[in-house]
Amino acid sequence: ALYRAKAEGRGRYSFYDPGLDETLQQRRALTHELRAAIAAGALALHFQPLYDADGRTLRGYEALVRWPHPARGLVPPAEFIALAEETGMIDELGRWVLNQACAEAATWPAPLGVAVNLSAAQFRDTAGLLRDVDRALATSGLAPQRLELEITESLLMGNTEQALRALNSLHARGVRIA
Repeated sequence: ALYRAKAEGRGRYSFYDPGLDETLQQRRALTHELRAAIAAGALALHFQPLYDADGRTLRGYEALVRWPHPARGLVPPAEFIALAEETGMIDELGRWVLNQACAEAATWPAPLGVAVNLSAAQFRDTAGLLRDVDRALATSGLAPQRLELEITESLLMGNTEQALRALNSLHARGVRIA
């Protein structure tokens, strides 16, 4: 009931009902299953084409992570990415996506690149994020100019100075920021 009241906003209250317990149990199970899926590499990347402004010139692909759950079917990204952010698994998930996307893009002909979305939560540990990007590029052999990291405006709402330092450091490496 406490979590439901918090989710509904300030000044709210909620009463316990058996459905809340069931929801909590499902969330715990999904958290455990997501942790296992990340560890086992049981996620999948899909690649959406990206075109230049002319609409005809292919410039690369955006990496989109998907979770084909063996029992639940395809779990919506909004559901499992939010769960990863809330439970602290976003760094591990982001690292997996970055490594897989760079490895795949390295097999494409130059100058095709790959765009990878970053969560604002990944910027809590900027040193770790920079290490992850460096490692993914080095391991895959992908040129930094062929990697584009997509961020949302909400990133700059939190720790602006730290985020800007990290973005400038990534840009100095040759990585594109969108």
